[in-house]
Amino acid sequence: MKRTLIKNATIINEDRSGLGSVVIEGEKIAEILMGDKLPQDNCDEIIDATGCYLIPGVIDTHVHFREPGFTQKADIETESRAAAVGGVTSIMDMPNTNPQTTTLDALEAKFDMYAEKCSVNYSCYFGATNNNYTEFDKLDKQRVCGIKLFMGSSTGDMLVDKMNSLLKIFNGTELLIAAHCEDQNTIKENTEKYMKEYREKYPHQLEKVHHGNMPLGFHAKIRSVDACFKSSELAIRLARIADARLHILHLSTARELKLLEDMPYNEDKRITAEACVGHLLFNSSDYMTLGTRIKCNPSIKILPNQEALLKAINTDLIDSIATDHAPHQLSDKEGTLQAASGMPMIQFSLVSMLDLCDRNLFTIKKLVDKMCHGPARIYDIADRGFIRKGYQADLVLIRPNTPWQVTNACILSKCKWSPVEGRTFNWKVEKTFVNGHLLYSGNLLDMAYRGQDLRFKR
Repeated sequence: MKRTLIKNATIINEDRSGLGSVVIEGEKIAEILMGDKLPQDNCDEIIDATGCYLIPGVIDTHVHFREPGFTQKADIETESRAAAVGGVTSIMDMPNTNPQTTTLDALEAKFDMYAEKCSVNYSCYFGATNNNYTEFDKLDKQRVCGIKLFMGSSTGDMLVDKMNSLLKIFNGTELLIAAHCEDQNTIKENTEKYMKEYREKYPHQLEKVHHGNMPLGFHAKIRSVDACFKSSELAIRLARIADARLHILHLSTARELKLLEDMPYNEDKRITAEACVGHLLFNSSDYMTLGTRIKCNPSIKILPNQEALLKAINTDLIDSIATDHAPHQLSDKEGTLQAASGMPMIQFSLVSMLDLCDRNLFTIKKLVDKMCHGPARIYDIADRGFIRKGYQADLVLIRPNTPWQVTNACILSKCKWSPVEGRTFNWKVEKTFVNGHLLYSGNLLDMAYRGQDLRFKR
């Protein structure tokens, strides 16, 4: 069995850092040696990581790889390769594909696709509808990461808006319920309100004014703070009544933070929250330069919300960071409010968050906690997310003080654009190991390797 020594790295793991070495044997972490200790047994390969940081592989629990059904935007092969180059070693895919992953047959077919095509480790959500909660007991709890619940419609048509159905969903599963929280009635009322105001302001264009061609600035007004808060409050209330495991996805407002428990994650914490890279990087002032490239649901909001989310990373109100990686063709992003919502972020999520570390908004230890440890804890992933002896060797070497610019040529996502295109980052992902396999090194990516399906300790 091949043994690989990664030596002289600064290891960041479980709120500790220090110079050390890691031995990989086959798929597993065999030894962790701090200081200048070296393994007693010989190694087949030695990687000198002097000047680099060694962290667990990033686990992105919120991606849309678009397959099946929307492969003109993205597919499993292209997006999983982008993940690997970005230091992401495991992903969890959302169910709003075509067909939607809302039946057992569709779920099994998607798992088969991932086994055939995915470069990194993977799991898939089962999508809730108003009527399919009777299927929850048939799901393999060791294989399915959770139930995805759209309490506000986004891409796709999976809105669950009947209270009876919501009650049955929250009472009907021990699996984690990952919820998109935006109140659809509030969004509808806001749409009517602001369209009326806009028409009154431009009466000479009355026949031309409709929701889709209103200025982009209305997006955050329509998908408002109130829409997010009302839905998140309801989800939390239902979860507490049912004692369900609830994970609120892409939390985007300061007001919603007041609903959460101010405590680090532990096994008794039943309600957790995710912040997405886009909401941490951008605020509504960025619409001026980036336009619809940062249009997403929930909307990018004004600066105080961004600042509150960044603070919540440090205080542990926010338990994890993900991407909501949602590629669209650039033609889909044209126009104003009619433009598609979502942005591709997985290849640049780690370096973007490291950039925030350089700006002293949080520490690299906190980053590892929210992008690696947090997802593993929240989803109860077996043997991943930490640098521990006997765990799968999902590892990433990152090098600081290595400036490089995001260009179109380096984007691996099938859509071939990014909202961070043109940015210069100071950190570079040098190597990505998945299950002990050196998947990415320098500019070389092993396109033949396939990741494993994640397993959960339930």
